[in-house]
Amino acid sequence: MSTGLEIIFLILSTAAFLIGMLGNVFIGLVNCSEWVKNQNISLADFIFTCLAISRVSQLLVLLFESLLMEQYLDLFSSHNLAKPITLLWRITNHLTTWLATCLSIFYLLKIAHFSHSLFLWLKWRMNRVILAIFVFSFIFLAFDFLLLESFNDIFLNSYIHDNNLTLYIEESKTLYFETLILLSLTCLFPIALSLTSMVLLFLSLVRHIRNLQLNSMGSRDSSTEAHKRAIKMVMSFLFLFILHFFSTQVVNWIFVMFPKHMVVKFISLLVYVFPSSHSFLLILGNSKLRQTALKVLWHLKSSLRRENLLYLCRQISQSLFKDSTLRGNFED
Repeated sequence: MSTGLEIIFLILSTAAFLIGMLGNVFIGLVNCSEWVKNQNISLADFIFTCLAISRVSQLLVLLFESLLMEQYLDLFSSHNLAKPITLLWRITNHLTTWLATCLSIFYLLKIAHFSHSLFLWLKWRMNRVILAIFVFSFIFLAFDFLLLESFNDIFLNSYIHDNNLTLYIEESKTLYFETLILLSLTCLFPIALSLTSMVLLFLSLVRHIRNLQLNSMGSRDSSTEAHKRAIKMVMSFLFLFILHFFSTQVVNWIFVMFPKHMVVKFISLLVYVFPSSHSFLLILGNSKLRQTALKVLWHLKSSLRRENLLYLCRQISQSLFKDSTLRGNFED
């Protein structure tokens, strides 16, 4: 029977899953409908769509893993389900991470202005650069696959040999830490790319505002606002990405030590934050998605208002009918 904390963990996992699905499915539906309607899609919308699809997959894997480990822990260990689930998690996390990194690089090349020849060369070939970065990321994914086999053996034995866990980890401590460190290092490269994009975009924004002030043109125009929106999105992404990176690393490092500890499971809920919340930041930062979301909310509000009005009219009519019936009985 589930305890109170286990029920709370399942409720929070389900709530985070539903919130993330709401934002990512909305992005995917809007962009796909526009794609079908116009028979064309921009690079930004294509990245948005791929990012939404990868996050939907990641959230499904996270929810399945949470439910399986919470309710069917013996099934999770005895039937070797940990390996395929870990593999699916690694693939979806890889796609989400690198697509978000490509998005931050896209905003840098699209909005920032630098006169350096290398930056101009990258800017003129932006579509090819983004595609090359994404394809290059699969080298890290292949490297992960080579490391996951040894890592999963330790991860799986943490469940099967719970009584001899300390002895097991002592015997394979060197291999385990080396494998986990190498797996962690594969996430540092996209963080470095995103941090570089943010710094360069910030420098471009500062220089742009300074030039406007020197020319007495004021500090507000469409370009400046675009810079501000872009840097807010990149900074928000970087914050969520760093939180996601540290939460996954903390879970990896302590989960194998305390696989059945409830505190560790609650810490693992932080992994939901990045795929769930960043989608809403993308909606707020994109004018088309933001306007579509406002229209949807307006239609929902109008529908609720009409339902409330119909309910009120129905109540009034019933009240009038009762009054007329009582008045007729009284006259009789």
